[in-house]
Amino acid sequence: MMKALGSAQHPMEDTIESVIREAPLFQGGAGMVYGPVSGGISNENWRVKNTQGAGDWFVKVPGNGTEMFIDRITAIDASKKAAAAGLGPRVYDDLADRGVEINDFLPGHRPSNHGDFADLETCKTAIGAYRILHGLPALGLTKTVFDMIDEHVGQVRDLGAPMYKDSDWILLNTAIARDAMNASGLDLVTSFNDPMPGNFMIGEDGSIMLIDYEYASMNDRCYDFGIWFGEMFFSPERELELIEEYFGEVRSDIVSRVIVHKALADVKWCLWSMVQLKVSRLRFDFHKYGMWKKMRARAIMEHPDWSTHLRKL
Repeated sequence: MMKALGSAQHPMEDTIESVIREAPLFQGGAGMVYGPVSGGISNENWRVKNTQGAGDWFVKVPGNGTEMFIDRITAIDASKKAAAAGLGPRVYDDLADRGVEINDFLPGHRPSNHGDFADLETCKTAIGAYRILHGLPALGLTKTVFDMIDEHVGQVRDLGAPMYKDSDWILLNTAIARDAMNASGLDLVTSFNDPMPGNFMIGEDGSIMLIDYEYASMNDRCYDFGIWFGEMFFSPERELELIEEYFGEVRSDIVSRVIVHKALADVKWCLWSMVQLKVSRLRFDFHKYGMWKKMRARAIMEHPDWSTHLRKL
């Protein structure tokens, strides 16, 4: 439900009303209405419309504590580069210095869901989007999955956040994977790093645009596929089809690199969840989410093929 300015009933609505009044794009807020956009678990997401003329926008207000692990300058840079390539919506500079991101709303697109990616052709369209993304000009921030994990480990310690009981074992295997990955060399490209289904916007013609570049960085190419494959619960057979679609062939070293990154992505997001338990004001079961991620990482690391994958990198 869209609300008029002055109707705020809780702190998050107070915040978006302040943004609407202060952003030059909204001209003081006359005729503007707003409503929440569901789906995200990091920020406070809103739709803002002009009832007195043209104008329909998506507004992202930084979630509490997200400055601890999101580089907003890089996020805006990545969003603008994606928009210039036709991969994402137009981005406005209003209040960008405060981390607020304002994009054109995409009324002709809808957020995807896991069911969409049961279709091979939709998956191939997404692979095409990744190919464009990975070819974008380099970002100023290099942040690999190991950098992300190190960052969260420090934050868990500093915040006194809960740590899962088998953390020593998980982090030992992460360190072993780090040594193996660094020995093989990193293939750094402009990477998305956050492929939750709602970040793939599907057009009426089946095209795909990507939104939400706040986790974007220069990262290993295969991390984007490891985290995406895990997020979409693809079967091993589907993963091989998509590896072939992107790389033109299926090589055992690429397969192993993707599988190792799949485990590392789950380690990163488990730790992220522990941090969120301390800082977020969103209503979301971060503990359950984190434990699921942790158990899935263990399933890969405990598998007899784990050491074989590390040798193949």
